[in-house]
Amino acid sequence: MLSLNTVSKTYADGTEALRDIRLDIEQGEIVALVGGSGCGKTTLMRLISGLDTASSGTIAVDGETIAAPHPAVGVVFQEPRLLPWLSVADNIAFGLHHLPKAERKIASEAALERVGLAGYGARWPRELSGGQQQRVSIARALVPKPKVLLLDEPFSALDAFTRASLHEHLLTLWEASRPTVVIVTHDVDEAIRLADRVVVMQPKPGRIFETVSVAAPRPRDPLGLPYEKAKRRVLHALDRSLQNEIKAKQPAPQGGEAALWW
Repeated sequence: MLSLNTVSKTYADGTEALRDIRLDIEQGEIVALVGGSGCGKTTLMRLISGLDTASSGTIAVDGETIAAPHPAVGVVFQEPRLLPWLSVADNIAFGLHHLPKAERKIASEAALERVGLAGYGARWPRELSGGQQQRVSIARALVPKPKVLLLDEPFSALDAFTRASLHEHLLTLWEASRPTVVIVTHDVDEAIRLADRVVVMQPKPGRIFETVSVAAPRPRDPLGLPYEKAKRRVLHALDRSLQNEIKAKQPAPQGGEAALWW
């Protein structure tokens, strides 16, 4: 289980990025984080990954506190970030140096086959398209079999067709070892397509506004009623979270104007 207990983050300049985040995510569950700009989604991902530390509260995986980068947590960023001096196969096997060479090769080839890139191991990253590079990045993150996989808008720079294809590849890889997955996205359809739960965050400071469960079985039909119901709930929650922010910025009515403020 990934457990976030009253996690808050305030930066040195006084900016309060997150306040009192409480969230438990079960092993094998996929959770999507959505919300307006400034709601702290990426900050929260950095805290879970151990790339930054919380001002207060704790983050733990199976009871072990995460305070620095940890082998139990894999990360996929918006850009593939492949090492250009390594072949595709060596990029995927980069985190497997504890294994014998033969085992690294087998694991790399199996991962490439699962993401539809069998036979691409000897190529260089520059020879791949953007979508292919992101497939390699996802495969690299999952090969060490992390307990938790974090994805920070990994498909946002891709066209709709490539993005839909990568959704299928991601779910195929996830099925193999069932890690806990947390994905940040601005795409509500992407959140509904992938996640078991969608966490809607409210900005300034970042807080959890509402959690929407997605009951539709996979693969999900975007024209089906369960999908449409979940999408409407997420969109409605997003709208209300942003309306609350606007209301918070409005000055309270004063004196005799109180009855006429609207």
